[in-house]
Amino acid sequence: MRKTFTLGVSAALALAVSSASGFAGDIKIAFIDPLSGPFAGTGENGLHQYEFAAEKLVNETGGVLGGQTFEIVAFDNKISPKESLIQLQVAIDQGIRFIAQGNSSGVANALTEAIDKHNRRNPEDRVLFLNYSAVDPALTNDKCNFWHFRFDANADIKMDALTDVIAQDDSIKKVYVIGQDYSFGKAVAAAAERNISEKRPDIEIVGNELHPIGKVKDFTPYTRKIMASGADAIITGNWGADMVGLGRSVLENGFEGPLFTYYAAADGITAAFGDAGVGSLKLVAEGQINPPANDRAAAYYNDFKAKYPDGNISQARITNVIEMLARAIDEAGSADDVVKIGYALEGMEHESLWGGKILMRENDHQLIQDVHIHAHSNEGVTFDYDNSGYGLVVDSTVELAAMDSPSSCKMRRP
Repeated sequence: MRKTFTLGVSAALALAVSSASGFAGDIKIAFIDPLSGPFAGTGENGLHQYEFAAEKLVNETGGVLGGQTFEIVAFDNKISPKESLIQLQVAIDQGIRFIAQGNSSGVANALTEAIDKHNRRNPEDRVLFLNYSAVDPALTNDKCNFWHFRFDANADIKMDALTDVIAQDDSIKKVYVIGQDYSFGKAVAAAAERNISEKRPDIEIVGNELHPIGKVKDFTPYTRKIMASGADAIITGNWGADMVGLGRSVLENGFEGPLFTYYAAADGITAAFGDAGVGSLKLVAEGQINPPANDRAAAYYNDFKAKYPDGNISQARITNVIEMLARAIDEAGSADDVVKIGYALEGMEHESLWGGKILMRENDHQLIQDVHIHAHSNEGVTFDYDNSGYGLVVDSTVELAAMDSPSSCKMRRP
């Protein structure tokens, strides 16, 4: 069983990481995400997806630069920005030049600022930030920097797709917005208000509420307010234990309208909802799992399940991170010159394993890709989640979502 170590400042000089890959790869990628606490399941599954992608897509296919391999090195940040900065420094001290993180935009904001400062002060010791899931729009707008690359669609892009669906449903007259009280939750709330007012000004937003992240044990008080509001639909960016808690509470208390979500799948969430989520849960995300986009995607998923029978490929974008990084390293001709690697990444077009062309937009380092609206279902499910018989089926697709959307990024390049 993997042992994952959490470091204090006094332990920063000790060997502070673990990797389940079983070999010492030539090129190390630090995975800084929660591996303990209420969001440990999300972090653990993400770690497995990274380890598998590195092994299957790079190491088993000849590696990069003529044979160098990838190794994923795990750091437990306990979903804490402060702890994440400690782990970042440990990774840098160990010579790791690639930082992968995704759970919590609060953490991502802390990391991107710290990495920008570190790289300006240490030009011979720079690192790149591979953001695979933190979707606060500010990260590729006012807070953008050359060292940060986002591989997920941001909260605004996803909300644009979700509200297209809402706008077409004449039965929706009242919407309740609820989310976690940090930068991402606030971004979701703002995007929901803005998009609904533009697309369906007749819809009344009857609640817009934030709750403490990872601390609510009983969502009943929130559910009572939702039910009392007369809402026809709910919008939430909740993830992990907070998604399970909120979703269970509203469904068990008789809410019958749609729940429009960002992260209501896998990591125990799909199994928790089961039949209760059919016809109710909608989720916006990249990556087409059901039906599989192609034979290669189906084979990849089957191989993943063979290695991790209890795991899920819930973040398809992780394969894009690994494949695009490998390409950029080969194009740069070096695994150490992160400036060249960064320039190789920006503007890169890539054919995703999960179908369709993707593009790392040069001006702000936001990946542009197809965005799907999925439905929680037990029909048409080739690959389920949580071994539950239920999974996500594509309802509709926005191709290359937000391709021409504006950005306030004013990037300073090295």
